[in-house]
Amino acid sequence: MDDSVRDTRDLTLLEEIERDPDTSQITLATRLGVAVGTVNWHLKRLVAKGYVKVKRAERKKLRYIITPEGIALRARLTVAYVENQMTLYRQVREEAQKVLKTVRKKGFRAVYIVGDGDIADVCRLSCLEHGIPVVEDSKDGSVATLEIKGKQIVLREKKSE
Repeated sequence: MDDSVRDTRDLTLLEEIERDPDTSQITLATRLGVAVGTVNWHLKRLVAKGYVKVKRAERKKLRYIITPEGIALRARLTVAYVENQMTLYRQVREEAQKVLKTVRKKGFRAVYIVGDGDIADVCRLSCLEHGIPVVEDSKDGSVATLEIKGKQIVLREKKSE
């Protein structure tokens, strides 16, 4: 498992446990969009490392308690997550600016963005920053089509007809 995926899951688990110590593994799995076994594995690892303690609240009910070490881990993971997201934002913004220079150079007057999500949002913001209108369709030949492919912004060379 990728370290960033593990760290993100650990951070989410710690945040959820902090929000509701009486939460169940089924609820945690639903919130994380993973199997209960995955949550169980992460929780056992967090307990083994001393970040979380488990106490029996009722006969079949468990209560999860974040230790001071767990609070420190959550803080470190939060800082790392924010730094990672800012790095990604800067990279995407730089990519968008390069593509928009090409758009201007080729004489397009506006852009049509294919795709959605955070990358598309950064692309839209970059268009606004550069005074390039974002339109709802690409039927006009003077409109560039920018396609979001993963973390890349691709300029379709063929003008729409």
